[in-house]
Order: sequence, then C-alpha cells, then structure tokens
Amino acid sequence: MAAGGWYYVRDGRTVGPLSEEELARALPAAQGPHTLVWGPGVAEWTEARHVPALSASPGAGAPPPPRTVSPRRADEIDYELFGDDMQFVEVTLDPGETVIAEAGTMMYMTHGIQMQTVFGDPSKQQGLFGKLVDAGKRVLTGESLFLTTFTAGGQERERVSFAAPYPGKIIPLRLDELGGELICQKEAFLCAARGVQVGIAFQKKILTGLFGGEGFILQRLTGDGLALLHAGGTIHRLDLPAGRTLRVDTGCLVAFQPGVDYDIQLQRGIKNAIFGGEGLFLATLRGPGTVWLQSLPFTRLAGRILANLRPGKGGKDEGSLLGGLANLFESRG
Repeated sequence: MAAGGWYYVRDGRTVGPLSEEELARALPAAQGPHTLVWGPGVAEWTEARHVPALSASPGAGAPPPPRTVSPRRADEIDYELFGDDMQFVEVTLDPGETVIAEAGTMMYMTHGIQMQTVFGDPSKQQGLFGKLVDAGKRVLTGESLFLTTFTAGGQERERVSFAAPYPGKIIPLRLDELGGELICQKEAFLCAARGVQVGIAFQKKILTGLFGGEGFILQRLTGDGLALLHAGGTIHRLDLPAGRTLRVDTGCLVAFQPGVDYDIQLQRGIKNAIFGGEGLFLATLRGPGTVWLQSLPFTRLAGRILANLRPGKGGKDEGSLLGGLANLFESRG
C-alpha cells in the first residue's frame, strides 16, 4: 500500500485512497469519530476515534452529524430456498407486493398471483423511448427483451417460485447492505423485489472485455431491495481488504462490488499459459470489496458434455481398458 493510503466507509461504500489530511477533512461528512477507517498501521477496519493518528485531528473530534434514514423503495419480499444442487426459490408476497424475474424462470404460482410481461424496466416510470433503451440494454447482456412481474393481487399472501436453469446455487443478496449496487455476470440474475433495477455495466479496459470471460458487458443491479442470483456449482464469498489481490479463472467470477478493481492479466510462464489448462489469462480482483465466485461455470460444464458426445465416446466398452484404447484409435482415424 502506498504511503498515506487511507480509506473510510461512507453510506456503505469504501472511499479512498486518501492522505491523512484529506481523511481528516472527510470524516465530519461521514460519521465523525465513529467512521470506520483503514490505513497505515491499522490491521482491520476501526473507528477513527480508536486510531491515534486521527484521534487528535479536527475531523475525528467533531460530533457525528445526525443520520437520516431514507425510505425503502423496493418491496420487502420473503423467500425460502429448496433443494441442494438443483435449487428453486419460493417467494411469498403480501397483498400489492411484486417480484420481477427473467422470462421463463417461473416454476409455479398460487391462484392470486397476477403475472404480466413487461417491456423495459418495471421499476421505472418511463415512456416508450425509455423502455426501448432498457430493452436494448438487456439484449446486449444476452437476456430477453422482456421481464415478467408477479404481483399479489388479492387480499391474502400469495406465493410464486423460480427455478435455476442448471445445477448450481441460488444466493440472496440485499443490495441495501452492499452499498446499493452490484456488478454480476450475464445471466446470473434470477429474480428480485420490485424496485431493484437491472442494467448494464461496460468494461472500459480492452483486455478485460476481450478475455474476461464475460465480454465487454456485465449486468448492474441497483436499488435497496433483495435480489437473487444463480451460478454453477458452489458459490463462495470472499471479502477483500483494500489492496488485497485475488487471481481467479475468468469464468469463475459471479459478482463483485463496484469498489473492486477488475482486470485481466496474462498467465506467468509459457508452460503455464499453454499447458496449464487455465487459459492464457486470469482475472485479477483488487480490494476493497466483496466478490462471489462459482466452482462450476456453465461453459465448463457444457464443454465437458460436448466433449463426451463426440463419436467414439462412451458405449458398451466404456470403463474397460480395451474399450478406451479402441476409442483412442477411432478418434485418431
């Protein structure tokens, strides 16, 4: 970490790096001495009043400003996950509540659910042009032009469920606890409370767009409600401190907070790049922020299936030494 590299938390987001003087001036606008900070000589996130280098500064000694709580815009939906490797989620809606989902993911719904296919973003009040722009963004991310809304239209609580499209896990993420924004891979979004907006995030770096596994365009989720994502295999969450770097397979990245620096780097060593089986490039993630990884990208699963569908694969001799040798010669003939 560079000298003077201080960070602090404001409104759930990490701000920095800053010099010690800049941090002292910024503290009153955050939570004064109660602001979480991290920097030289600080092993973990700590309130500014407990850091000797900041305790004497005017900013750290100022009383915290009154906190205002913004009203929640997204619906408060309840959910329950079922299954292990082939999961589905059941969402319970109070009267008038709505959940939005990708077209074609609905599994079942109770009688009082009103389903409507919408063009554009159902969380916004917009005209035809705005709807066309939002629909075009969805096409760029590989999704359908339409989203589907499910509303509890009666006087009772209703239920609707959504199924995962391939083996993996469904993870619930509350955007208000993650700073209100999340970047995720294309096709990871499954459903969310009304009020969560599904947009796009462009990759500004050429190498990241070309070799990052997800292209130049990722999905951007914004809002303060619950969103449910799906990815392959097991999903692992990692919290990266400021300056900590993680290198992962480009296809294993599911989602990350916008504060994480996402880049692509060439594999070290010719043998590693050509014969290592991990490709020429790895994704590099630098904190601060949280990332979610998947153990089985769908492209890897599909590649294994296609490889075993080639002529000469499988058959009644599968599992025997002679059968394996015969298939080897057949594939080379």
